[in-house]
Amino acid sequence: MILKKSLWSWALTRCRGLQALLLLLIVFTVFFRVFPLEMQKRIINEAVRFRKIHTLFVYCGLYMGAVLLAGLLKYAINVLQGYIGQKILVEMRTGLYRHILQLPIGFYRRTPPGMVISSLTAEISSVADFLGSAVTVPVVNVLTLATFGAYMFHLNPLLAVLSLATYPFEIAIIPFLQKRFNRLNSERVTVTRAMSNAVGEAVSGIHEIHANASYDLENEKVARFSRNLLQLRHRMNLYKFGIKFTNNFFQSLGPFLLFLIGGYLSIQGRFSLGALVAFLSAYEKLYDPWKELMDFYQDYQNASVSYRRIQEAFDVQPEFRISAPEPKPVHISGHVRVEDLSFEVDGHIRLLEQINVELKPGQRLALVGLSGSGKSTLAMIMAQLYRYDYGHVYLDQYELKELAKAELTPHLGFVAQYPFIFDGSIRENILYGFRAMAAFDGGTSEPVEPAPGEVLDIVERVGLTEDVLRFGLNTVLGRECCEELTAKVLRARRLLHQTWGSQLGDSVEFFQEGTFLDYSSIATNIVFGYPVGEGRPCEILPKSPRFRAFLEESGLWEPLLALGLDVARRTVPLLSDLGDDPFFFQQSPIPADELDLYRHILEHYRGPSVPIHPRDTEPLLALALRTIPGKHKMVVVPQALRSKILEARPLFRDYCSQKDPDAFIYYSENEYLYSRTLLENLLFGRLKEEASWVWDKVMEAVLEILHKENLYDHVLHLGLEFQVGSKGDRLSGGQKQKVGIARALLKKPRVLILDEATASLDMASQHRIQHYLDVELRGKTTIISVAHRLETIRDYDLIAVMKSGQIVEIGGYEELLERKGLFYELVRGHQ
Repeated sequence: MILKKSLWSWALTRCRGLQALLLLLIVFTVFFRVFPLEMQKRIINEAVRFRKIHTLFVYCGLYMGAVLLAGLLKYAINVLQGYIGQKILVEMRTGLYRHILQLPIGFYRRTPPGMVISSLTAEISSVADFLGSAVTVPVVNVLTLATFGAYMFHLNPLLAVLSLATYPFEIAIIPFLQKRFNRLNSERVTVTRAMSNAVGEAVSGIHEIHANASYDLENEKVARFSRNLLQLRHRMNLYKFGIKFTNNFFQSLGPFLLFLIGGYLSIQGRFSLGALVAFLSAYEKLYDPWKELMDFYQDYQNASVSYRRIQEAFDVQPEFRISAPEPKPVHISGHVRVEDLSFEVDGHIRLLEQINVELKPGQRLALVGLSGSGKSTLAMIMAQLYRYDYGHVYLDQYELKELAKAELTPHLGFVAQYPFIFDGSIRENILYGFRAMAAFDGGTSEPVEPAPGEVLDIVERVGLTEDVLRFGLNTVLGRECCEELTAKVLRARRLLHQTWGSQLGDSVEFFQEGTFLDYSSIATNIVFGYPVGEGRPCEILPKSPRFRAFLEESGLWEPLLALGLDVARRTVPLLSDLGDDPFFFQQSPIPADELDLYRHILEHYRGPSVPIHPRDTEPLLALALRTIPGKHKMVVVPQALRSKILEARPLFRDYCSQKDPDAFIYYSENEYLYSRTLLENLLFGRLKEEASWVWDKVMEAVLEILHKENLYDHVLHLGLEFQVGSKGDRLSGGQKQKVGIARALLKKPRVLILDEATASLDMASQHRIQHYLDVELRGKTTIISVAHRLETIRDYDLIAVMKSGQIVEIGGYEELLERKGLFYELVRGHQ
């Protein structure tokens, strides 16, 4: 198992070819690090002393060449060390993550996510950084120390002994300080994990924090951890810098002895000046490998602490085998038999007691009862999410807990009450179970996908089609999209206008060249299009000097400023009286955060003919440009201004074609509007209202056209690519459940377990799914359903009524009603 390996096992058994290459480079590096010392001695004793210029050049060249080669080799060693460390990191991280994913559900009940994340990221990275240099650093530095030491003995044995005499003291003192540093470092890891957990919990529960305004409460939690870390870091620094002080002191003591004794010997003529210089250089260079060894020792201690903590945290065995030792086909018909099943959790708390039930292939079992009766626990055991120790659960002739995941997964589907939705597209989430099953079957991470029609069929079965269709119609196609699709959309647009144009006139405002658009902003009416890139015309144009110049040339400057002032006069007093109700602000072009700005502006324009000050032109122009006459009912756009805008529309296009031809995309019935949704392109217009009756009427027309132009499935496939966001945050609770059900059904499992899987669905969606279960899967799939809505289980073969972890009643719906027991009371309570 990955966590059973020692730290040194990782270092010595991985990347052996690269490690061998490193050792070879190290041998050359050590030679080229010592060689310059000999050149120093010879430069002084032979070249300088005897004034040999040619010899000086030769020795200096050899010296510089050796230094350069040593530097290049060191560079290569460092790069290789980093690469080896990262390769080991990939193997450790993926292996550890795979192990973590296989740990029992109970492990996650007691382990905060922040601790798992911290272990998989920062902590294991520090371990891998050490492992990358675990072989090379000690080898290169020990060899360098030995070589430099031997060279020093060659120069003068007495000075060599005195120089090296300080190192044993360091070896005795530094580990003593390091042990205390390690203890504090272990505490730091614990506190850091706890702080990560607190931050992760706050992020997950941000809705509750905002709802209760508990900002200070949550901040204080992290502040306590931060203060604790401050104390730990301070104490760690005392030992850390104590180690450095000790190391530096003994390193400075060496040169003192060299200068004192070496200088005396040189003065006495018993030690040449060149040899003294070389000796001093050797001692100075001796410090580098020694320092690296000390740093390596500290890195080893830190890595050991982190690795040991990771081992302690995750040294838990998975409850179930992942794959069979001898893979063989497992054929399951769906026969389920539970015999004398009991289940305990930590503390010997028994949640299930003597459960007995049997289902023949294709039968359906409903588990009902009050909250806490053990329904979901039994369902999760039968889905192999919990391991039982007492009794038996048989799937056909197989003991459930003995089946490997690879053997069971293709035959089992499970839907939780709140299915987890992964970040990605709807399609990826629906295919999630199928891909996992296919990977087990084929042993590949890229299994063959189901047919597109099969995915759409499942989407239809669970009632997700309307949602997917809406997502598809709201898809924005980029210019890289195929011309064939955009051409089809343009044909569909023309057909829609011909077939439904008159009927949709009261619901959709179509873009027509010579018509003023009441349900578009004044800015859009002038441009008759939209800017290329981000932003809307009413946001971009007020700040544009060129647009202002155009307004003055076209005679729109003064009328638009007058309109902006009129809008402010009509809406500011009314909004001030109504307070912060968002409903009324939706009826006005003034957003809530700008109300004070326009209130302040109006204070200067109480009279009817007060000229507009230049400082107020931009906000008043922006207010006029964002006005939508059909939506902002409090505003009346004069007919004269409407006519001027229509006259200015072609002038604006001509003006921009000369000044900035690529700034805008203009509405044209014969061109696709990139950066706009598929629905906007089909309608070539804008909905007049957001009411449901408007949407239903428009969708009736759109669906007919999509079918006629063979675009319906294409739009659905675009909708399946909708990105659901982290944890599916962009989906509603009902949509998440539909995706979860579709994910399970796509596998076509022999046994389907539903843990209140339709609890968040509306009645229509629930009936649709229930009809599929009742009709399409009857007799084909064994269904075990934890039911909350009792009216949905009338036709189930068996209903098991649970109380306090036991089945107190079991039978058919009418049979249990006739007994007038607990089930009878439950049904009466739901009526």
